[in-house]
Amino acid sequence: MTFVPGDSARLEAFSDGVFAFAATLLVVALEVPSTVLELEQVLIGFVPFTLSFGALVFIWSVHRAFFRRFPLGDRMTVALNSCLLFVVLFYVYPLKFLARGLATMLFGRGIGGGGGVASFAELGKLFAWYGGGFAAIFLFVSLLYVHGARQADGLGLSPRESREARFWARHYAILCAVGLLSLAMAIAGIGVRVGMPGWIYALLGPLCGAHGFWSARQAARTAGP
Repeated sequence: MTFVPGDSARLEAFSDGVFAFAATLLVVALEVPSTVLELEQVLIGFVPFTLSFGALVFIWSVHRAFFRRFPLGDRMTVALNSCLLFVVLFYVYPLKFLARGLATMLFGRGIGGGGGVASFAELGKLFAWYGGGFAAIFLFVSLLYVHGARQADGLGLSPRESREARFWARHYAILCAVGLLSLAMAIAGIGVRVGMPGWIYALLGPLCGAHGFWSARQAARTAGP
């Protein structure tokens, strides 16, 4: 397979455009306020916008890191990348809504603007939507790394770089698995009243840490004395 750098560049440019559009959807208002009251309403939305924008920038940085490592533009990369961007656009409104609710919980309704959750049933739906989007995003990121590792010969990757590709594929698969666990808990109604589908994301720290430790030991064992 022949890899054309221009193909990757065009794919990245298109992806950046989609991320920019997603960021636009997060903006609290598209028109310049005409009164002080309207300006005040816009400024109230600054905190939840910051939270949701930070999450979007994180996803963009993960996407950017993949293409820095693997300048691919083949059909499989286009397909997986398109699925990822589709989910990102779907993910914007649940992310924005959740950011408003989190800001309201941390800083009060005056700053967050209210989360709009009227019942535990609605809270369960919110956790399910967020968990599904989170899992889908990192599923496609993991699959991109799996595909990149399979193209090691065509890209001229060293054995160390191939191991690194498999490491990141497993890393993002862990994120996907935790998102699916949160989704399953939300659908089953397990611990929704105390926010367990949200607290479950705390597992990411120890799980990713354990995976990093295991991967480092495997790499050292492979390298030998």
